[in-house]
Amino acid sequence: MGKKVNLVILLILSTAFFFVDLEYDNYYTKNGFLTFLTLSIAYIIFKIVLEEAISKQLKDTKARYTFRKIASVLFAVISSLVLIYIWIESTEGFVVAAGMVGAGIAITLQDFFKNFVGGMIIFITGLYHVGDRIEIDSRYGDVIDVGIMYTTLMEIREWVAADQETGRLTTIPNGKVISGIVNNYTKDHSFIWDEMSVPITYDSDLKKAQEIITEIVVSETVEMTEDAARSIEQIGQKYYVAERRTQPAIFLTMTDDWVTFDVRYIVEARRRRFYHDRITRQILEKVNESEDVKIASTTIDITAFPDIRFMDMSKK
Repeated sequence: MGKKVNLVILLILSTAFFFVDLEYDNYYTKNGFLTFLTLSIAYIIFKIVLEEAISKQLKDTKARYTFRKIASVLFAVISSLVLIYIWIESTEGFVVAAGMVGAGIAITLQDFFKNFVGGMIIFITGLYHVGDRIEIDSRYGDVIDVGIMYTTLMEIREWVAADQETGRLTTIPNGKVISGIVNNYTKDHSFIWDEMSVPITYDSDLKKAQEIITEIVVSETVEMTEDAARSIEQIGQKYYVAERRTQPAIFLTMTDDWVTFDVRYIVEARRRRFYHDRITRQILEKVNESEDVKIASTTIDITAFPDIRFMDMSKK
C-alpha cells in the first residue's frame, strides 16, 4: 500500500510540473518535470514491477530478499545518474558527478558488492556446493544453502568434540571467499586421514602390540581404503596428485614414560568420530585380553627414600 501511495505522489508532482512548465516554460520547471517523470518511471520499473511482481515468483525467501535489495540499489543508482544528467548541463560536469556518485555508492555498499561477487565466484567456479563439508573463516560445517549473498552452514565442532553438529546454523558472507581460505573436506572425494595415539608401556611386547593394533585398524578400514584409492586415482585426472599410500600405518615414538603408537588411517570425512571410537574400543578390548600388552598411564616410581631423623624435644 505504501508503494502505491508513493507512486501516486510522484505522478501528481510530475503532472503538476508539466502544467506549470506549459505556463512558464523555464529551466527549473522543465527540469522539475523531467525529474519527477524519471522518478515515476524508475519507481514503476524497479519498485512495483521488479520488487513486487517478479520477486513474488521466487519461492526461496533469501533469494527473494536478495532480489529486492538488488532492485532497490539499481533504482537508486539509475535514478541518481539520470537526475545528474538532467540538472548538469556540461558533459564534463556530468562525468565528474557520476563518478562521485559511483564512488560514494561503492564505498557505502562495498560489503554488498563484495558478497555479491563472492556469490558469483562460488556459483561459477563450484568452490563448494550444498552438501559439502567446509571450513571458512575458521567456521566448520556442512553447507545447507548457498545464496547470492550468504552461505548457510550446519555448524560442527565448537563446544562439541570431534566433527559432530552443534545444532546452530551459521551464516557466512560470501565475500569471505575472495580474501579468505576455504577448506573443502568433501569436494571431488570424501575421505580424510585420521590419527590416534596409543601409549604402550615399555615392558609390553611391542611387536605383539603393533600386530593387535594393525589387525584392528586394517579390518575396520579395508573397504574405505580401497574406495579412497580409487577416488584418488580419479581426481588425479583433474589435479596433479602424486601417488599416495592409503593403507593404514603405525609410527612409534619413545617418550620418558611409554612408547607412543601413532596410528594413521583413512576414513570418510563425516564418520571420523564413529570410526575413531570403534577402533579405540576394540584396541582396549584386545589389550585387556592380552597379558603381554598394557596401556600406559602417567606414573611416578619412587626408587629411594631419604633418611628421616626425629629429634626428642623433651631432652632439651
